[in-house]
Amino acid sequence: MKVYLLYEDQDFNFDASLPPNHEDLIQDLEINTLFQAMAGGDQFLFNVATKVLLASSDQPDVIRYRQRILADCLSEPTIIREMYAIAGDALEDRRKLWGYHSPYPAAILPGAVNHLEQAFIRLKQLRAIADEHLKRFHSDGLTTLFRQLQQELDDEYLQTVSYELQALRFHQGTVISADLDRDNSGINLVLRESRHAKPGWKERIGIGPRSSYSFTVSVDDEWGQRALSDLVSRGINLVANAAAQSADHILSYFTVLRAELGFYVSCLNLHEQVSAKNVAICFPDPCASGSLRFSASNLQDVSLTLQSDQPVVGNQINADGKSMLVITGANSGGKSTFLRSVGLAQLMMQCGLFVTAASYRADVCSGTFTHFSREEDASMTSGRLDGELKRMSAIADQITSNSLMLFNESFSSTNEHEGSEIGRQVVHSLLDAAIKVLFVTHQFDFAESFYQDRKDSTLFIRAERQADGRRNYQLHVAEPLPTSFGEDLYYRVGAWLGECEQRDPITQQTVEVPAIPTT
Repeated sequence: MKVYLLYEDQDFNFDASLPPNHEDLIQDLEINTLFQAMAGGDQFLFNVATKVLLASSDQPDVIRYRQRILADCLSEPTIIREMYAIAGDALEDRRKLWGYHSPYPAAILPGAVNHLEQAFIRLKQLRAIADEHLKRFHSDGLTTLFRQLQQELDDEYLQTVSYELQALRFHQGTVISADLDRDNSGINLVLRESRHAKPGWKERIGIGPRSSYSFTVSVDDEWGQRALSDLVSRGINLVANAAAQSADHILSYFTVLRAELGFYVSCLNLHEQVSAKNVAICFPDPCASGSLRFSASNLQDVSLTLQSDQPVVGNQINADGKSMLVITGANSGGKSTFLRSVGLAQLMMQCGLFVTAASYRADVCSGTFTHFSREEDASMTSGRLDGELKRMSAIADQITSNSLMLFNESFSSTNEHEGSEIGRQVVHSLLDAAIKVLFVTHQFDFAESFYQDRKDSTLFIRAERQADGRRNYQLHVAEPLPTSFGEDLYYRVGAWLGECEQRDPITQQTVEVPAIPTT
């Protein structure tokens, strides 16, 4: 049997390595907040969510396949959690039962039979869920899974399995047939059903011909007992191996089922937390790679939403047909938050998740990359600009066409002229390689050059500044300005200091600090 809940025709490879840039993605986009919400305190779910979300699919059909399954899960969360629990219980059963990995067939067989008997109890539980709830589900993935459980675990098959497992207990003894070789050693050993060796009633009362002859090995005959044990081991070897392989196969099924269902359980956990915030969510519309589709309404940063006790401001965007977005405007105006919201939404869309937006449409990308400004190297082995260039070089080695590249105040550690020139050369190379770019910057030289030369293929959006200097965290289409209104922050901090009591560092007496205007 196959699970196929993340792909229509294959299992998800949970052993695959994370993408080389995963540490930068997690740090820059603050994805750990999302992972923790999905995990709900469960380390296994945390690992599953990490693997699936960072291994984004670039196939729209795969994404929609998962979306339909997730829609079913959101409609019937109790049933999905019950199935997930059964898969987990099956793996826990294996841990509690004694193992069957032994070099001796006589030890392998009873261990494998124990595992099979317990595993079939769990399979029957899954079959019962399929029988009772199949009609409630509509997605291809879950209906196929339920029908498979019904067809491959029908009553006749389960009865046959139960009978065969009881037979492998050998309650009536082990019956093995053999041929004699030229030296009278046994060859061609075949395990037989015990009922075939039972004599007929005439033989048992002594009036019929004997069908077999026997002898008894004394319990004190150590060598005889060893020879008999070796004979039994040779006779049951093939059956023991087959039973062990069957147990391993069913164990593998439950392992995959638990992991793939685990992703949807983590999605349910996230849905519960996001719903508690009264945030709009939707299933995004994934478009073909390279189609330059990107539009959203009320798009929010999901990590900020999960962390904040206050409502988070969403943004509208329509960048269809644009290969680059340049985001400028007021400091602390929501530019970085918007950039993170786009990166998170892209990753969530491409793993099959819903996104925190009223609507979201984007073309799938072959990879998502981030280049955010960082603090200076604490070890002092290199400067900030040197560190930025090294990270950009590593990205250049990994990035491919139709990727998404997110810059946040990159190359700002040097003067504006040099930083703008570096940024222009890097971005022009990326655009020439058919890579979509989003660039948050306060460098007017950089932004203005693209406004003059690439206005048709670039969308310029700006963080708003209200007349009194306050921010409403809304971004709108607007040409770049030569200021980021950094003085607003200065006045805001100054006004706060003016409201605080200040003490002279020597006399410790209270002194008055004149208020600084806020506009």
